[in-house]
Amino acid sequence: MRTAQDIILAPIISEKSMDGTEVKKYTFKVLKDATKPEIASAVETLFGVEVENVHTVIVPGKPKRRGVTEGYTSEWKKAVVRMTNESKTIEFFDGMR
Repeated sequence: MRTAQDIILAPIISEKSMDGTEVKKYTFKVLKDATKPEIASAVETLFGVEVENVHTVIVPGKPKRRGVTEGYTSEWKKAVVRMTNESKTIEFFDGMR
Protein backbone atom coordinates (compact mmCIF):
# COMPACT_ATOMS: atom_id res chain seq x y z
CA MET A 1 0.00 0.00 0.00
CA ARG A 2 1.19 3.50 -0.79
CA THR A 3 1.67 6.07 1.94
CA ALA A 4 0.61 9.72 1.77
CA GLN A 5 4.24 10.73 1.22
CA ASP A 6 4.38 8.46 -1.84
CA ILE A 7 1.28 10.04 -3.42
CA ILE A 8 2.03 13.76 -2.87
CA LEU A 9 5.37 14.40 -4.59
CA ALA A 10 5.78 18.20 -4.33
CA PRO A 11 3.84 21.44 -3.97
CA ILE A 12 3.60 23.60 -7.08
CA ILE A 13 4.68 27.17 -6.41
CA SER A 14 3.66 29.45 -9.27
CA GLU A 15 1.89 32.76 -9.56
CA LYS A 16 -1.39 31.13 -10.55
CA SER A 17 -1.26 28.51 -7.82
CA MET A 18 -0.47 31.15 -5.18
CA ASP A 19 -3.57 33.12 -6.26
CA GLY A 20 -5.63 29.99 -5.52
CA THR A 21 -4.44 29.81 -1.91
CA GLU A 22 -6.61 32.84 -1.08
CA VAL A 23 -9.71 30.72 -1.73
CA LYS A 24 -8.21 27.56 -0.15
CA LYS A 25 -7.11 25.91 -3.42
CA TYR A 26 -3.71 24.21 -3.26
CA THR A 27 -1.79 22.66 -6.15
CA PHE A 28 0.44 19.60 -5.89
CA LYS A 29 2.49 17.35 -8.17
CA VAL A 30 1.19 13.84 -7.50
CA LEU A 31 1.93 10.26 -8.47
CA LYS A 32 0.78 9.67 -12.03
CA ASP A 33 -1.50 6.70 -11.25
CA ALA A 34 -2.98 8.18 -8.04
CA THR A 35 -6.77 8.47 -7.92
CA LYS A 36 -8.77 11.43 -6.61
CA PRO A 37 -9.82 9.66 -3.38
CA GLU A 38 -6.20 8.66 -2.72
CA ILE A 39 -5.04 12.25 -3.26
CA ALA A 40 -7.76 13.62 -0.96
CA SER A 41 -6.93 11.20 1.85
CA ALA A 42 -3.18 11.87 1.45
CA VAL A 43 -3.67 15.65 1.77
CA GLU A 44 -5.95 15.17 4.78
CA THR A 45 -3.39 12.88 6.43
CA LEU A 46 -0.31 15.03 5.74
CA PHE A 47 -1.74 18.46 6.55
CA GLY A 48 -4.69 17.76 8.87
CA VAL A 49 -7.28 19.57 6.73
CA GLU A 50 -10.69 18.72 5.27
CA VAL A 51 -10.79 18.30 1.48
CA GLU A 52 -13.91 19.35 -0.43
CA ASN A 53 -12.90 18.18 -3.92
CA VAL A 54 -9.93 17.32 -6.13
CA HIS A 55 -9.33 18.22 -9.77
CA THR A 56 -6.55 16.46 -11.67
CA VAL A 57 -4.85 16.97 -15.02
CA ILE A 58 -2.07 15.12 -16.84
CA VAL A 59 0.46 17.74 -17.93
CA PRO A 60 1.95 16.61 -21.26
CA GLY A 61 5.68 16.54 -21.89
CA LYS A 62 7.20 19.42 -23.84
CA PRO A 63 9.45 18.91 -26.85
CA LYS A 64 13.07 19.67 -26.02
CA ARG A 65 16.22 19.65 -28.05
CA ARG A 66 19.91 19.56 -27.19
CA GLY A 67 21.99 19.85 -30.33
CA VAL A 68 20.75 17.30 -32.84
CA THR A 69 19.13 15.10 -30.17
CA GLU A 70 15.39 15.61 -29.86
CA GLY A 71 13.06 14.33 -27.21
CA TYR A 72 10.30 15.16 -24.75
CA THR A 73 10.24 15.94 -21.06
CA SER A 74 8.27 13.53 -18.90
CA GLU A 75 4.54 14.01 -18.52
CA TRP A 76 3.26 14.35 -14.96
CA LYS A 77 0.03 14.68 -12.98
CA LYS A 78 -1.12 17.85 -11.26
CA ALA A 79 -3.85 17.97 -8.61
CA VAL A 80 -5.74 21.08 -7.48
CA VAL A 81 -7.24 20.41 -4.06
CA ARG A 82 -9.95 22.64 -2.60
CA MET A 83 -10.54 22.72 1.15
CA THR A 84 -13.87 23.17 2.91
CA ASN A 85 -14.74 26.58 4.33
CA GLU A 86 -14.40 25.25 7.89
CA SER A 87 -10.98 23.72 7.23
CA LYS A 88 -7.77 25.36 8.34
CA THR A 89 -5.18 26.51 5.81
CA ILE A 90 -1.91 24.75 5.00
CA GLU A 91 0.89 26.59 6.84
CA PHE A 92 3.50 25.81 4.17
CA PHE A 93 1.64 27.88 1.58
CA ASP A 94 0.91 30.68 4.07
CA GLY A 95 4.65 31.36 4.38
CA MET A 96 4.94 31.80 0.59
CA ARG A 97 2.58 34.77 0.31
